[in-house]
Amino acid sequence: MFEKNMINGNQNPLAWVQLISELEDARDHLGSLIEEMMTNGAIDVESYAVDIAHIYAHLNRAWNTRNIKDELTEDQWENGRSFPTDIEPIA
Repeated sequence: MFEKNMINGNQNPLAWVQLISELEDARDHLGSLIEEMMTNGAIDVESYAVDIAHIYAHLNRAWNTRNIKDELTEDQWENGRSFPTDIEPIA
């Protein structure tokens, strides 16, 4: 199902840093969203949609670029934000 050889920090240090950066950005944005919602007790649907889409973009890019060993091209970076087609959500 999955390709077994994912990039790693020893063999692909630049790509690894990019992957970690996407995950850190997703974590940071999710934390900010939760904090804002907890503080305000509400959020409008437009703001919520933008924030969730931004978080998804980081997570999608982390998944979709996990096997790219070189620095991402602009097209790879942009296309990487698309929802994955090779993974199913787990309930």
